[in-house]
Amino acid sequence: MPDLFTDQDVLSAPGEPEQLGPGAFLFRQYATPLAGELLDGIRAVSALSPFRQMMTPGGRRMSAAMTGCGDVSWVTDRRGYRYSEVDPETGKPWPAMPPAFSGLARDVAERAGFAGFEPDVCLINRYRPGARMGLHQDKDEQDLQWPVVSVSLGLPAILLWGGLKRGGSPARLRLEHGDVLVWGGEDRLRYHGIAPVPDGRCDATGHVRFNLTFRRAR
Repeated sequence: MPDLFTDQDVLSAPGEPEQLGPGAFLFRQYATPLAGELLDGIRAVSALSPFRQMMTPGGRRMSAAMTGCGDVSWVTDRRGYRYSEVDPETGKPWPAMPPAFSGLARDVAERAGFAGFEPDVCLINRYRPGARMGLHQDKDEQDLQWPVVSVSLGLPAILLWGGLKRGGSPARLRLEHGDVLVWGGEDRLRYHGIAPVPDGRCDATGHVRFNLTFRRAR
């Protein structure tokens, strides 16, 4: 299936999920009814495992701040990218995943055709104005048959939606508060990223964008 977007900012109308590829679906406003519970969950998780700007193996400080919850969470430092059962900042296990988190991820994955998805990790990214995420693949998981579920809350952002190989001009897709993106199957290893988040204000989060990324790591 060809890409549905050119290198432009695109915003689709609410309604049926928008198919971005054979295994990629965008559900506009899907998480909006649960936004309050999700934000409460973020506050509870970050009270136990605070947000931090992690270091890449190359020594670069990431502009987005991160924390996580579940059986494991993703970490990066000079030793590399990996999943860890322990928060390196606290020395304790990561906080348990709130039921509202796992229930949303499970339900929307099933709607996208990935029945049986049970996430064991949720990586929580916090973007302040100017923060970004470079193009990358999510490939540190043991079994790539399971999809990635990504929930946007707060300030709008532009998703950079690339191909299966690095290079070229990625499509640009505007993500709003409550939007949920699911990708798996043939699209599981798509390169993706977030363009620098512009300043603004969201009634729910103020001058912040949160992203919840659910995966099955093990």
